Amino acid sequence: MSLRILLWYWGRRGGGAQFTLGLARALARRDDVALSLALSAQGELAPAFHDLGVPVSLTDTYRDLAGFLAATPRIPFAARALRRQAAGCDAVVSAMTHLWTPLVAPGLARAGAAFVPVVHDASPHAGDFGWAWNWRLGRELAAARAAVALSDAVARDLSARAPGLPQIRMTLPALLSERLPRVPGEGRLLFFGRLRAYKGLDLLRDAFDQVRLRHPTATLRVVGEGDVGSLAPGLDRLPGVTVEPRWVPETEVPALLAQADLVVLPYREATQSGIVPQALAMGVPVVATPVGGLTEQLAAGGGLIARDASAPALADALAAALEPRRLEALRGAVAQAAELVNDWDTPAASLVAGLRGVVGR
Repeated sequence: MSLRILLWYWGRRGGGAQFTLGLARALARRDDVALSLALSAQGELAPAFHDLGVPVSLTDTYRDLAGFLAATPRIPFAARALRRQAAGCDAVVSAMTHLWTPLVAPGLARAGAAFVPVVHDASPHAGDFGWAWNWRLGRELAAARAAVALSDAVARDLSARAPGLPQIRMTLPALLSERLPRVPGEGRLLFFGRLRAYKGLDLLRDAFDQVRLRHPTATLRVVGEGDVGSLAPGLDRLPGVTVEPRWVPETEVPALLAQADLVVLPYREATQSGIVPQALAMGVPVVATPVGGLTEQLAAGGGLIARDASAPALADALAAALEPRRLEALRGAVAQAAELVNDWDTPAASLVAGLRGVVGR
């Protein structure tokens, strides 16, 4: 018998939208799943979802802060419509949290729906509003029949936060709109993504200064939305550094990666990163600090883990990875790891198996 899954995501863009699309594609291919989608009418990937040929329900959400305030009175109506859609499904899977999710999820649970959130982070990062963050996750977990963890690091945090809640484990594949051939080059380091305090840009600043002593032609490109000046003062003034403080559209990520020789994740803390599988899928090695699920994600190869989350350790790892022979060996290992991160069918199968266990209860 087909498992009736409602995949829900009301966000508009970014990694959440790409994750939802990748998962939807994998689930839509399965003969044992009857898939339907609950999405934002303002979502940038709406045409791609419609191409899947499964039922799609669009909800008006918002595009900006002004739209958020204007849309707030619509939340009860959107919640009621979602409950009606969920009534014909075995499970409602929230692909990624949204500002409205904690307001709507409790009503799903009261209506008897098997609400299952994919938990990308189970603890707030440095710079997050901890009280609001914990309130939001607490409401979602209280309403959940089970939760999906994308790394062992998240699974451990979930076990501590909600000890009796069943967990479903699945890996995080690559979130890429396309795959491009790598542009030949040497010594080009790339950091991209939202600029946040926990991502260690100050560590990268100090490390890159040391890397340039050993590799004078090395360059660093930092691309992402945020204030570099407050997170890593002086980074944009270092020789060889280019800073582009802007939002990175998902369609631009493949070209961004194709022009890099190494992707660097100097994080002070992490759960898992969507950037790791993206880089590996494009054939680009990764240098990362040994925090959260990053080591787990690079276990299959294609990356180098610093000995600790400090600037000297990161500098040593980057300098070693830039040595021509080591870089070539890393690229060879990436080719094997790319097969794993491009696979959406295996994680989807793990999700379906876990949901059947939840529904069976």
